[in-house]
Amino acid sequence: MYDDAVDRRPAKPVRIAVSSCLLGNHVRYDGGHQRDEFLVDVLALVCELVPVCPEVAIGLGVPRPPIRLLGDLTRPHARGVENNELDVTAALTQYAAHMAREINEISGYVFKSKSPSCGIRGVKVHVPGARSASTGVGVFAHEFTALQLLLPVEDEARLAPPGLRDCFIERVFAYRRW
Repeated sequence: MYDDAVDRRPAKPVRIAVSSCLLGNHVRYDGGHQRDEFLVDVLALVCELVPVCPEVAIGLGVPRPPIRLLGDLTRPHARGVENNELDVTAALTQYAAHMAREINEISGYVFKSKSPSCGIRGVKVHVPGARSASTGVGVFAHEFTALQLLLPVEDEARLAPPGLRDCFIERVFAYRRW
């Protein structure tokens, strides 16, 4: 005999971690935000967006002095622009390791582009002796993605073209099913 009963519990929503400033939260160094219309007005209708701001999480205030990447291109330090003694590299790295272990049931991550903490590509790195800045990866994003190798990640700038956006969403839902 077959059981015709259907599990009517609501499915858990697909969860995507998102840099908090992209959701319109005033967490940037200057007290502002970088609200992304696609994320807030479209993706939020079908996914649960989990805000993450590593700089606030490690205790930097809002507003706060800006930071930038300095030093070795492959492992730069996140240091204060105005106060070079301010080095938040270890705190961002430790928080990334914590989040990679603790953030539950996410199926993707949208990082803030060009951020010294969250940028996943094209972040300015000021290398001593170089004429101009090179580009690298933000400290938090580097550590987090190294620990979550299979997790689909993207930044908001690359979600603007519909083809790249669709590809990211497909990867998120495939990861969720997997």
